[in-house]
Amino acid sequence: KKGEASSSSIPSMPIRVWQPGVDKLEEGEELQCDPSAYNSLHGFHVGWPFLTFLGDKLGLSRTEFPHTLYMVAGTQAEKAPWNSIGLFKISSLSGKRRDVVPKNLVNGDDGMEDEDDEGEDSDSDEESEDGASSAPNIQVRRVAHHGCVNRIRAMPQNPHICVSSADSAHVQPASGSWTVDPIPLAGHTASEANVFASCSVDGIVALWDIRMGKSPGLSFMAHNEDVNVISWNRLASCMLASGSDDGTFSIHDLRVIKDKDKAKVAHFGYHKHPITSIEWSAHESSTLAVSSGDNQLTIWDLSLKMDEEEFKAQSKEQVNTPQDLPPQLLFVHQGQKDLKELHWHNQIPGMIVSTAADGFNILMPYKIQNTLPDLAA
Repeated sequence: KKGEASSSSIPSMPIRVWQPGVDKLEEGEELQCDPSAYNSLHGFHVGWPFLTFLGDKLGLSRTEFPHTLYMVAGTQAEKAPWNSIGLFKISSLSGKRRDVVPKNLVNGDDGMEDEDDEGEDSDSDEESEDGASSAPNIQVRRVAHHGCVNRIRAMPQNPHICVSSADSAHVQPASGSWTVDPIPLAGHTASEANVFASCSVDGIVALWDIRMGKSPGLSFMAHNEDVNVISWNRLASCMLASGSDDGTFSIHDLRVIKDKDKAKVAHFGYHKHPITSIEWSAHESSTLAVSSGDNQLTIWDLSLKMDEEEFKAQSKEQVNTPQDLPPQLLFVHQGQKDLKELHWHNQIPGMIVSTAADGFNILMPYKIQNTLPDLAA
């Protein structure tokens, strides 16, 4: 209960990092979520395994709780006529009100002490219990959709227009007034409107220019097994991330893509099951999130290149960290089964939605984004 101290008779156990697929739970053991690791965490149990955020006119770089967001989602029902597309409005998303970490502290001048952090968390807990006790409000409008929805996307420049990919392998137009070019293209770069990227089960990522016909302008072997997902970095358009069926994901520099030794600038094998989704952050050029069949959502900062020995020494002081834990790994989110897709919110820094077979989560990890963009600059 609130205000009660923990019993001194219970011995304190050393904290250690638990890895799915590596560590096993003993009989009677269970994993528990640590709420202090999140600024906000909400779960919704509905049958909408694929979705995407919709742009709105509520403002850019929103930081104050409660939040409101819009999403569009598609179902995978047992029978084709039962499927539909849903438009969601989720409001009153509460969270902890924490002070933004000043830039001078982020750059090494650490003037914050543990007592301050604990007091800040307790104040936030009081606010969330007293001022944000009500559950989020969720409103849904449905549109019939024949067949399962494998993917659904909203047009960034006009979020009122959406396109869905069904199990029939065709893209469904909004009406009969136009048709879709059958050439399968996926992903794009903001720096060149006519260039696209696609991935395939043959391990190849191809770059296409719609002005050059039906052949790819460039292709390269990204993985030894199926390439499930790709993501083009909006803030650094030369960088493309790819996730494979073997559980690995890689970062490719398109400026030197013809040089095999230099093109793959990073490669990670942390996940032990197929990568199901990967996406760069819309606010930090070096940050991306990855989901996998091992029921983990991980957040990475590729700008971190800490000395390996220094990283291990610092980690051991705080927690029993596995020897092979990459220093670029910032955060691990668990608790969902069969993770399918994730997306960063373009207008709420640090917010992610993750979809799974048992529903979707809306989460904002604590201290992932230490500084907020200077809108006045």
